[in-house]
Amino acid sequence: MDTGSARWVCLFAILIAYFTSPGTATAHEQARTDALILAIHPYRAAEDLLNRFTPLARYLENRIGHPVQVVVSANYGAHINHVGRGEADIAYLGPASYVELVRRYGPQNILARQSVNGSPTFTGKIVTRADGTVTSIQDLRGKRMAFGDPVSTMSHLVPHYMLLHAGVSSADLAAYEFLENHDDVALGVLMGVFDAGALKEAVADKYRDQGLVTLAETPRISEHLFVTRFGLNPDVQEALREALLNLHEVPEGAQVLGRIKSGTNAFVPAVDSDYANLRTIIDTLRHHGVVQ
Repeated sequence: MDTGSARWVCLFAILIAYFTSPGTATAHEQARTDALILAIHPYRAAEDLLNRFTPLARYLENRIGHPVQVVVSANYGAHINHVGRGEADIAYLGPASYVELVRRYGPQNILARQSVNGSPTFTGKIVTRADGTVTSIQDLRGKRMAFGDPVSTMSHLVPHYMLLHAGVSSADLAAYEFLENHDDVALGVLMGVFDAGALKEAVADKYRDQGLVTLAETPRISEHLFVTRFGLNPDVQEALREALLNLHEVPEGAQVLGRIKSGTNAFVPAVDSDYANLRTIIDTLRHHGVVQ
């Protein structure tokens, strides 16, 4: 075989290896037809999420004896629709996405929820500068407010509900903006671009020594969770649930859990009612036209 032909054969082999290797898909159209699809919402870059969730996929494969492929949805709306239409065998969802999934498609088959630092619930905070003039949520009338992503549980949805509950609507604010992430919210407040901001507790703690103080803490909200489609073989569903709930007990468990999110120590049982308070919050926001 001449050099040119050898080069084309090599390139063809590389392409075949790339498109058939497990865990490389970033869209549902690229999913392997023989694998269970583990769908992830795009809360980080696709490559990062593939790195975080591939160890979990390999663990599940070993436990249930069937290949599992990680697929990252294009956006939050697409993720909810993929899961609702049964196009994902297993799905990882944020709490707000889960509530919306149930609203659109009805009850879901919950496998487990995440426990971080020993707790299956988490909180967010509304923060301001220590040297500022804002000392309560009511003081935010006529002030500038920073939120994170519009669909973020702790950097928009729950804090916006808290403002409404305190009698402060978005029309009462001088201005508000949606920023790219929680760190941007913290930095915007510290630099004086905004008078207050909404973010998750871990980021508030991260910037506390730089002058960020808490105005109010959110109610506790149930953590991220896994669901599976009802049409999946019941024995496989039960094997997946058991594998997730037992992950923290196996030798590689801590490493697999930690890859998903720092501080994750286990997956624990969950039921729909664990998300009832968030459902009430989102319904209130919908009533006020904050969400559709």
